[in-house]
Amino acid sequence: EYMGTSLMLALHGALRGASARLAARVASLSSSATCRTGAKGPSEASERSVDQVDVLIVGGGPAGLSAAIKLKQLFAESGESERRVLVVEKAAELGAHTLSGNVFEAKALGELIPDWAEKGAPLKQKALEDHFVYLTERSSLRLPTPPQMHNDGNYIISLGDLVKWLGEQAEAAGVEIYPGIAASKLVYHENGAVKGIATNDMGLSKSGERKPEFQPGMELHAPVTLFAEGCRGSLSQQVMHRFKLRDGVAPQSYGIGIKELWEVDPAKHKAGRIQHTIGWPLGSDTYGGSFLYHGAENRVAIGFVVGLDYGNPYLSPYKTFQQFKTHPLIRSVLEGGKCISYGARALNEGGLQSIPKLNFPGGALIGCSAGFMNVPKVKGTHTAMRSGMLAAEAVATALKGRDTSDCAAIDIASYDAALRSSSIWDELHKVRNMRPAFQHGLWAGIAISGLETVTMGKLPYTLKLAHADNEAWQKADKAKPIEYPKPDGVITFDLLTNLARSGTNHEGDQPVHLRLKDPSVPTRINFPIYGAPETRFCPAGVYEKVEDDKGVAQLKINAQNCLHCKTCDIADPTQNIEWTTPEGSGGPLYAGM
Repeated sequence: EYMGTSLMLALHGALRGASARLAARVASLSSSATCRTGAKGPSEASERSVDQVDVLIVGGGPAGLSAAIKLKQLFAESGESERRVLVVEKAAELGAHTLSGNVFEAKALGELIPDWAEKGAPLKQKALEDHFVYLTERSSLRLPTPPQMHNDGNYIISLGDLVKWLGEQAEAAGVEIYPGIAASKLVYHENGAVKGIATNDMGLSKSGERKPEFQPGMELHAPVTLFAEGCRGSLSQQVMHRFKLRDGVAPQSYGIGIKELWEVDPAKHKAGRIQHTIGWPLGSDTYGGSFLYHGAENRVAIGFVVGLDYGNPYLSPYKTFQQFKTHPLIRSVLEGGKCISYGARALNEGGLQSIPKLNFPGGALIGCSAGFMNVPKVKGTHTAMRSGMLAAEAVATALKGRDTSDCAAIDIASYDAALRSSSIWDELHKVRNMRPAFQHGLWAGIAISGLETVTMGKLPYTLKLAHADNEAWQKADKAKPIEYPKPDGVITFDLLTNLARSGTNHEGDQPVHLRLKDPSVPTRINFPIYGAPETRFCPAGVYEKVEDDKGVAQLKINAQNCLHCKTCDIADPTQNIEWTTPEGSGGPLYAGM
């Protein structure tokens, strides 16, 4: 007999020790029905078992879980509460791969779950004061806080904790959630529409051979698949390419956000204070800045974001962050404290001009898979959640009264239209010129941003990013080398020490998930022309330049270090590095981030 989804996915998670909760489902769900449509059994192409649901969601972050909750609410209202909504998430548990600042705007949450406070949502610390500061190497100047960065009514939170809580609300509503499951491939109908996804095979060796514990993946089919993988999702990228969703829009631009969580001296903790800085240690030609948020319980979230169009191959975003912490203004907060967690994640910065078409036959992009971050506001969670809710409304309308037993693909074009007439679009339109303005340097960026603010986005032009981030690299012989101070082990840390605080781990004997399309490119191009930028832009020490026994430089890939930040997939000069999903449950295990 073929296993039902519940048991099959639970076994997948149990093979990697995904979580005690998931592993415990193996026994309790072994007798579950496979699906009400009866679509089960091995696929024609492989040994994979197949199951069908009404709506499949890839990614259990804010957008995916908001969509799932909203769908179950709407299905209940229409008398179709039996419809199945299933979420797969590659992290070992919900929130384990979630990293953000985060100052949270709660309006979208209030629309989704009006009684969130009574239900114990982890919004503990209200935002009380905003500081916006320009730094030089030894001094600081407090500037007026831009209107977009005022945080009255917002909360300083752990986004990972909020995601866990949203997962609880989703499960209570009847959503099926399976963490520790990596969606590795797209499955298509004969007519080319998306049919669903295939999960990773488990138990393959590094050479691709089956180990004794081998377990084939399974296929999950649905009339609609929502991709909520987050920034630079691997399947989302494939969908955009296949259906040409990016035709006619500006290239997406990205930043790399690097974060530490500290417990600080209570005497230095200012609960509710939010501080952002610009300037040192970045030059005026590089976009970026810092955040420092005083949350609850004497915890301070501190981080640094560098735009990935920075150009100089000698710049290390990680070492720049460590250098930033030596500034007297920052050091004074951290001295006497303790760093307890570390992580990194790429974020979308392209804004309105970079939003692709959102729908395609059989599915849609939601959240950061599409890119709705409001860069001047330094926020994207509320827009990600609202996009998931808008998609849910379009899906529920399309499915109402519909027999889905044939799994025929649905194209929810109404979602794209709804989003472009929503508050998300209006919000991003008002600030559309701000991030592109910084292509011309810090001071030009500030001036144009001020004009954009005064006119509330009504300028008669729209600036566009000139090129993709990977096209911005300077040649190494034209770039200026950068000397960074050595870490002191107290305020600043070497990379591997911090990496241990992320909890990241991957099964060593599995196929490497960071793949070179052409293995010769590092030695032919990246090393001699660009000075091996992959050894500096990665915030996890994945890429090393080493010599073989003949003294020839080679690229060593330490895939087990990977934080799933996606920087390499974005910034590699020739786009030769391809990020693919490792076995489910691998990667960071963030707590409180």
